[in-house]
Amino acid sequence: MVLAGLLVAVPVLTGCIAEPGPVPTGALASSPAATGGVSGAPSTSAPLETTQSSNKAPVYWIGRSNGNVFLYREFRDVPEQENPVTRALRAMMSEKPLDPDFFTPWQNPKQLATSISGKDVITVDVSEDAFNSNLDADMAARAIQQLVYTATAAAASSGLIDSGQQIRVRILVDGHTDYVAFNHVQLGSLMARTAGLVAPVWIIDPQEDVEVADGSVKITGRSTAPGSKLRWQILRSEENGNKTPFLTGETTAAAGPAQAGVFTLALTLPAGDYELRVVQTPDSDGQQGGSEDTRGFKVR
Repeated sequence: MVLAGLLVAVPVLTGCIAEPGPVPTGALASSPAATGGVSGAPSTSAPLETTQSSNKAPVYWIGRSNGNVFLYREFRDVPEQENPVTRALRAMMSEKPLDPDFFTPWQNPKQLATSISGKDVITVDVSEDAFNSNLDADMAARAIQQLVYTATAAAASSGLIDSGQQIRVRILVDGHTDYVAFNHVQLGSLMARTAGLVAPVWIIDPQEDVEVADGSVKITGRSTAPGSKLRWQILRSEENGNKTPFLTGETTAAAGPAQAGVFTLALTLPAGDYELRVVQTPDSDGQQGGSEDTRGFKVR
């Protein structure tokens, strides 16, 4: 059975300019982490989140797709005792992703504080114990960008910063600027989001293990290649644990600047446990294909 995807309007995303990422110390200047790029990933600026009314915090995690490592976002329920940036970063460092395909190398810190100055600079001061993970230079650079993406997303979505400007982040460790994070990345200078680190395709909604009450499932996601073709598939879990194809289709990521890369599907499904798979198809040059994201959800 084939169902066509339905594209609908979505909130406007304001773009922010990406710049080179943190450079690992040592003789690694030619590595993907040093230049901010990822082998096989499209070099596009990641759109900065816009203000939302929801109290959920945008949190970025690290995940693997098609042999590469990328950043993926989830929206999480977090306590409101702290400012939006601090609580999003605390979730990133102390909680586990909802999606089992994602992970975080950060450790729960004893101390964490954030502040914003000039509407475009976020300062994060975190204790040294947050870095108690053994990472190579490439993964260390991605972990730092995970923090940069989460901090800027939380500030933008809560309206604390001007999303029309390039937002930068300075990371302090126990109040100092000279720390080498994960023994590879020199901190202290201002950093912005690095191009090419977000996943080429990701599912925004539904989130992992969410339950849909009435069977009307709205699927939204984003591709870093506006106008690209995407294949999607719904698999249904059987009583024996196997997953069998239930629906398949194809859709196109929006090409217009107001909603570049966004795709939306509206499906009606009977009760059951499902897995959604979205795959980016190769372009005319055979590039940017094969990247996939999956999401499990339930209809009750």
